[in-house]
Amino acid sequence: MENSANQLNLGQKIIYQIYPRSFYDSNQDGVGDLRGIIQKISYLKQLKIDMIWFNPFFVSPQNDNGYDIADYYQIDPQFGTMDDFEELIAKLHENQIDVMLDMVFNHCSTSHPWFQKALAGDRYYQKFFYLRPSKKDGSLPTNWQSKFGGPAWAKFGDSDWYYLHLYDPTQADLDWHNPAVRQAAAKIVNFWRQKGVKGFRFDVFNVTGKDQQLVNSTDPLQEKKLYTDTPVVHQYLKELNQASFGQDSQIITVGEMSSTTIKNSIKYTQPKNHELSMIFTFHHLKVDYRNGNKWDSMPFNFLKLKQLLFDWQVALDQHHGWNALFWNNHDQPRALSRFGDPQNYRIKSAQVLATAMQLMRGTPFIYQGEEIGMTDPDYQKISDYEDVESLNAYQELLAAGKTPAEALAAIKKKSRDNSRTPMQWNADQYAGFSKVSPWLKPTNQKQINVTAELATGQIFNYYQQLFQLRKTEPLIYQGHIQPLWADHPQVMGYMRYLNQQQLLVITNFYGQLTQVTLPQQLQQQACQVLLTNYRRQISQTSARLKLQSYEALVLKF
Repeated sequence: MENSANQLNLGQKIIYQIYPRSFYDSNQDGVGDLRGIIQKISYLKQLKIDMIWFNPFFVSPQNDNGYDIADYYQIDPQFGTMDDFEELIAKLHENQIDVMLDMVFNHCSTSHPWFQKALAGDRYYQKFFYLRPSKKDGSLPTNWQSKFGGPAWAKFGDSDWYYLHLYDPTQADLDWHNPAVRQAAAKIVNFWRQKGVKGFRFDVFNVTGKDQQLVNSTDPLQEKKLYTDTPVVHQYLKELNQASFGQDSQIITVGEMSSTTIKNSIKYTQPKNHELSMIFTFHHLKVDYRNGNKWDSMPFNFLKLKQLLFDWQVALDQHHGWNALFWNNHDQPRALSRFGDPQNYRIKSAQVLATAMQLMRGTPFIYQGEEIGMTDPDYQKISDYEDVESLNAYQELLAAGKTPAEALAAIKKKSRDNSRTPMQWNADQYAGFSKVSPWLKPTNQKQINVTAELATGQIFNYYQQLFQLRKTEPLIYQGHIQPLWADHPQVMGYMRYLNQQQLLVITNFYGQLTQVTLPQQLQQQACQVLLTNYRRQISQTSARLKLQSYEALVLKF
């Protein structure tokens, strides 16, 4: 059975995500940088994390905030120098913190030398991209739509060809059918491995699996299946693994897998397949999309949220796959604003969200500011936003007949900028992030900031207790999972079990009192309270358990 020792070790890791542009500005230009991160290492040490995933800080025109890479080997000057990076990685290692870098291999910037050489007529580099002529009637090669709006094809210089861009027009899709592209990707990973990097996150990796023959789609859902999560992605990953990160058993990898399936998730993460350590899936973060439309919001579907999380949990547990556990990242609104109640129960609902997710089977990822209970900003006008996806969506909403107020309300709920606002270090005008006006403005740093949280807060310390449990309790880092109360309208609960021992995790996701009936085998049993966000003392269970508003309770039997 290859449920490798490495997977058990993964169960004890805590990974923290830093969005460098928004963490700390050391040179007062309004943008976070590597030296800023170096200056905050004492805070990172205090967090007791094992690894940091950094969003890209490579050379980039920044049309998609660094996910449009023009040079995979160099640090963008606005973030610092290679010397800064080498100092950062050395100082983090001194504090037993490893580094995970973001590899964007589905596409590169149109200002990358590969694309520029292709434009200049170099046939070798033209084969790096999906270049296609228009159809006989002059229409685009296919009717595919970009994920950022508009057609997924743009004119290739002054030629008769078009190039594919599933994202922004300045992000040209790389053709992974070409062995030279695959070799270039492995070479990049190996370069950073030699710098001491111990983790890699692969951006939108499962959209690399397009067919060689690109065909028209019949509807948006079918269109996605033409290039997403296809069988060839496994082949690409196995090859990349063998040629680079798989040569070091200590390296941790995570793939961002858009619209993946449970079946593929198992294949991506089973140790015997030699593909990835774990994957990010996003189905659970679409439960507040009306009819699948991100910009048409509704109250989140709690039963659907539980079902999606537990379907993945149980299947990957049964088949030796592995989950990355997360609520937040740089592409999502703050989970506390989506699934909690920051107005009335900010602290308690932050603790409930953390408990429910972090005690599942997998490796938890914590996004900067989550550990102090940061929420979405309160922006009042569209000019407060920077994100290309949000600005495009605003125009599309207006074109579809929404009023400016309605369009802004949609952006306010779902913009990627919600999580990209500067880390709130103190209550100053610019949140202690910078002494000058930052690239995105903070709005509630007077109420929520690191200084206040460390002095008198209840969220940071609660996260520390969760981290401690994960590192020391085999039921959490090694145990199996059994969902409970699937149909309960307020409670997310599950059991972790291992070698006759059991751990019960119970979380009330709402501001109303409620109760649960315990499983028969856990009634009238001696137990120990491992964690609670209320003052609770239980030494023996009864048949039913009453829960306060946003109560989290962890019992060991």
